[in-house]
Amino acid sequence: MDKAWEASVEAQIRSAQERGEFDHLPGAGKPIPGRGLPYDESWWIKSFLEREQLPTDLLLPAPLLLRRRIERLPDEVRELPTEQAVRACVADLNAEVMAWLRNPSGPKVVVRPVNADAVVARWRADRRAAAAGPPAPAGRPASPAPRRAWFPFRRRTA
Repeated sequence: MDKAWEASVEAQIRSAQERGEFDHLPGAGKPIPGRGLPYDESWWIKSFLEREQLPTDLLLPAPLLLRRRIERLPDEVRELPTEQAVRACVADLNAEVMAWLRNPSGPKVVVRPVNADAVVARWRADRRAAAAGPPAPAGRPASPAPRRAWFPFRRRTA
């Protein structure tokens, strides 16, 4: 039974080759990607993320994703127009953090809610700095004072 099935498959492959169905496949005549590299158990996940152009953050567990979002929060709120929008963004993130704290999954990683007042204070400071404009370019740096030669002893003058 096994040999009959194998012969049937071989016959189908041979007839497809004769019809030219394998002639213009993508990658024909090129080396197999990843050949010569050490085996990676998650090669298919990495190739899927690359092919679909998905961020690799999707592979991280929930607490690490939350920590990464907390780290990126100042950049995320920098362009928001109002303080209310900043507080709403922080509230959404804190809601996700609290949901994870109620039902933790993944590795034990310390994740704390974000202090909205601190984020708003930094947002205000960033807006003030942006309104002030870029710092004026400094002129030519002052030339350093000439260096004195160093001697292991000093001469005494009488």
